[in-house]
Amino acid sequence: MALRQSTTQRSWSQKFADAFRGLSRAVRSQSSFSVHIGMAMAVVVAGAVAQVSPVEWCLLVFAIGLVLMAEIFNTAIESLARGPGSRRHPRLRDALDMASSGVLVAAITAAVIGLVVFGPRLLLFM
Repeated sequence: MALRQSTTQRSWSQKFADAFRGLSRAVRSQSSFSVHIGMAMAVVVAGAVAQVSPVEWCLLVFAIGLVLMAEIFNTAIESLARGPGSRRHPRLRDALDMASSGVLVAAITAAVIGLVVFGPRLLLFM
């Protein structure tokens, strides 16, 4: 596979096409994306049912985007680690573990945001 042209020669449509290709590869290559997408859909449904405010929608969308972005970066690092000529190395393991911890931190942050938005509503039912 040939490397793409220099960024100075590529049009915006080519840049967006590359970005969407990367998104597609990340979604298709990681099973954890189905979990994240499922949770995101559940949050959107819960937000609609709970009639959250515009500010709360912003928080929820931020949380969803944060987790998906962290997972994409983690997937990119995993892809590099499994590339041609890659060998097991302690620093490579450290990098993979740190990338995974980024997803964990994003997911915990999203859970806290979810508790802030939905927690008071859930307490009304108890």
